[in-house]
Amino acid sequence: MNRKTLVLAAVAGLLAPVLAACGETESGSGDGDAIVVGTTDRFTASKDAPAPLDPAYAYDVGTWNILRQTVQTLMIQPRGEGEPVPEAAESCGFTDAGNERYSCTLRDGLTFANGDAVTAADVKYSIDRARALKADSGVSALLSTIDTIETQGEREVVFHLKTADATFPYKLSTPVAGIVDPGSYAKDELRDGFEVDGSGPYTVDIESENNDLVRATFTKNPDYKGALKVNNDKVEMVSFEDADAMGEALEKQDIDVMSRTMSPEQIHQLAGNADDDVDLIEMPGLEIRYLAFNTEAPTVKSKAVRQAMAQLVNRSELVSKVYGSQAEPLYSLVPASITGHSNSFFNKYGEPSTAKARALLQKAGVNTPVELTLHYTTDHYGPATKKEFEQLRKQLNDSGLFKVDIKGAPWSAFRPAEIKGEYDVYGMGWFPDFPDADNFLAPFLDEDNFLGSPYSNADIQKNLIPESRRQADRLAAAGSLTDMQNIVAADVPVLPLWQGKQYVAARDDITGTAYALNSSSTLQLWELGRGVSG
Repeated sequence: MNRKTLVLAAVAGLLAPVLAACGETESGSGDGDAIVVGTTDRFTASKDAPAPLDPAYAYDVGTWNILRQTVQTLMIQPRGEGEPVPEAAESCGFTDAGNERYSCTLRDGLTFANGDAVTAADVKYSIDRARALKADSGVSALLSTIDTIETQGEREVVFHLKTADATFPYKLSTPVAGIVDPGSYAKDELRDGFEVDGSGPYTVDIESENNDLVRATFTKNPDYKGALKVNNDKVEMVSFEDADAMGEALEKQDIDVMSRTMSPEQIHQLAGNADDDVDLIEMPGLEIRYLAFNTEAPTVKSKAVRQAMAQLVNRSELVSKVYGSQAEPLYSLVPASITGHSNSFFNKYGEPSTAKARALLQKAGVNTPVELTLHYTTDHYGPATKKEFEQLRKQLNDSGLFKVDIKGAPWSAFRPAEIKGEYDVYGMGWFPDFPDADNFLAPFLDEDNFLGSPYSNADIQKNLIPESRRQADRLAAAGSLTDMQNIVAADVPVLPLWQGKQYVAARDDITGTAYALNSSSTLQLWELGRGVSG
């Protein structure tokens, strides 16, 4: 068997997969033989984040990978390109010309895994609960355009929006809009620990050690009623300490699939080794990386300091030395493949220039070298993160204008510290909640942004975001979207660095791998099956 790299095409940044693996079949064997998926995502229940899997709190791709398998949403993103389609709902749609009233009718006969009926009242309860709890993760901001929710009978839910929001169907496809059982999820507090209940395609059993999730076993829910075809009876997700340990498990056949996050070296090796029974599947991705600033911190409060950093960072060199062909330089928060993208940072700053950066600092009266610490997470975005920050430190320090140190911390400590404003400059990644430019701008720039950033721009919040959301035709929103990106390039509350591809490695008897990740980098475990080794 020759190792294959399967490259999947994209249309407008969304997945349009082509199946090409040995033994690929329409569906899995369904014989109960568990498919084992490895991940380096770490799941910790801590004092600062005691409820990592509560839909009203969870807001990262790792926890959403668990919730999407177990908690149903009214809508769901389709296999490939296109707008969301009904999942727990049998139909949904705007009922007015102004995109301010949205109605959904639930499928008949939905039940939670415990047998309780799923009703319109449960949908209202679940979404109102997330809005009221307003967790410090910032995930409730996805529901910020909702004014009120009403129910009509047992199956109809009507959302009245504060303002027009053409992206609202996408938001109903995210786990924060997941339907939970009021008997298991209290109205006024988060559900601590790792227990998860829902009406999704799987039930889940969690194994944990020392407040860390180590294994999640997903078992096909026999009572599931929804839009998804489940191609297996059981999937186990195992959390590994690092990419090397995950790769070793794949080689030993202890796992069948290796997902995020592989190291650049692993991907390169998998792509080049022609004598193995493992397939590397390459897909277009919408993941971005960026530096974020606490714009009230004394070290970076001056816009000139942030602009000087934007003028100095050499994205092409950074990508080449750390990620190679697995990433591309990014000059906006919005990826190049998304409608509404503008190269705003390149348009403003052009090529890296120490002379231009020095002029910016001198004009603002900033003494040099500017002393800064760049903070990064050691275990959330892959093993190359440290090397990336070493390169950033080198680029800034080589200018003579900065004296930069770097400091790493595990995600369980990094994220709470970032939310509390303890870091002046820090590195973050973004896996979109849904594939629209709005989701690369509003979460960073709107009120109650998920970073907890003090940065605020009235024109963006009061005018440009609402204007863009009125346009059901996203091309028609390009003007307001471009204006937002230009403001970000001028003020630099965040500094985009790169956008990446996404990869899955799987043994060649595993089918459905082309659809295992959606355009938001979320695992769709129901797509996986077991076929015949080639």
